[in-house]
Amino acid sequence: MTDAAELRRRTQELLAAFPPSGTDRLDFLRARFDAGLAWVHYPEGLGGLAAPRALQAVVDAELEAAGAPGNDPRRIGIGLGMAAPTILQYGTDEQKRRLLRPLWTGEEVWCQLFSEPGAGSDLAALGTRAVRDGEDWVVSGQKVWTSSAHLARWAILIARTDPDVPKHRGITYFVCDMTDPGVEVRPLRQITGEAEFNEVFLTDVRIPDSRRLGAVGDGWRVAQTTLNNERVAIGGTPVPREGGMIGKVAATWRERPGLRTHDTHQRLLGLWVEAEVARLTGVRLRQQLAAGQPGPEGAGMKLTFARLNQEISGLEVELLGEEGLLYDDWTMRRPELVDFTGRDAGYRYLRSKGNSIEGGTSEVLLNIVAERVLGLPAEPRTDKDVAWKDLAR
Repeated sequence: MTDAAELRRRTQELLAAFPPSGTDRLDFLRARFDAGLAWVHYPEGLGGLAAPRALQAVVDAELEAAGAPGNDPRRIGIGLGMAAPTILQYGTDEQKRRLLRPLWTGEEVWCQLFSEPGAGSDLAALGTRAVRDGEDWVVSGQKVWTSSAHLARWAILIARTDPDVPKHRGITYFVCDMTDPGVEVRPLRQITGEAEFNEVFLTDVRIPDSRRLGAVGDGWRVAQTTLNNERVAIGGTPVPREGGMIGKVAATWRERPGLRTHDTHQRLLGLWVEAEVARLTGVRLRQQLAAGQPGPEGAGMKLTFARLNQEISGLEVELLGEEGLLYDDWTMRRPELVDFTGRDAGYRYLRSKGNSIEGGTSEVLLNIVAERVLGLPAEPRTDKDVAWKDLAR
């Protein structure tokens, strides 16, 4: 059993063999992965040592103290938070060996081809088709709201392989090479002016059956692993006390006493307490994750994340008055990551509106919490046993 002392010893051996000050960043990250210190709870040979997940903090603290380079997790969050756990659970040995190392080091960026313009919040109603042709699948359709598609080498993709069964049962999960012929990425300009999201058109894209994750027709179950991890990745990201959005508005409050009123003081106090409760709940959720896969509780964290971001950014704009309406950059940009705290208040206010859509709409997440966490009766579903091809569209 690998314990904290053993992890410290291994980390010091890594630092001695690859001193951060004299080692290329990518070489260091590759060596860290090969030493099993990337994510210690993963199996040996896949970046881990089959150690308890909670011990990752031991490694991270040693490396941070030594000034070791990181893998820029915000930039590769879809790969780390969504693709990797799905590949680990459902991938073949060959898929794991090929995909996980460059995913963790950031050499290969990932995106998620799930949402579609014709399916809305009902992901299971997706219409992108995958038809078997020998050892390949030929995929055609359209995906939307795809973060990082303009940067990605790989995508996790769900497509309909059987239109003759109810919508949840005819879906299969694939890994799509974004450089393949037939993949077209177009920018979607947002209210912030930038194009962080994309729409992706798939026209007769050939995906080898060797890039399928899970059984044919079992894609909905595989996708639940991705979605549960996504909600934790979005809503449960570790932050220090008074970190993130609440830290920005609290700093504004302290630096500009002339902005204060009794009403805004009470609202700030209430939001500060809620942000701290959410932070501590995230700590507890990550501790629970050490014992297994995330469940529907992540939906509650993501719901809270979206609501708090919107309310906090709204208060910040109110505090700043006319200055809060300013937005310094409407240039059409293709950013590598979302920067909530490094931009001005106007940007934060506009960008936070998307938090209640991305990673599952708040309305859908409320249903998940109601049914799977609280055990309330499910909403009536008239299409549950109807073949997908017979659904009204």
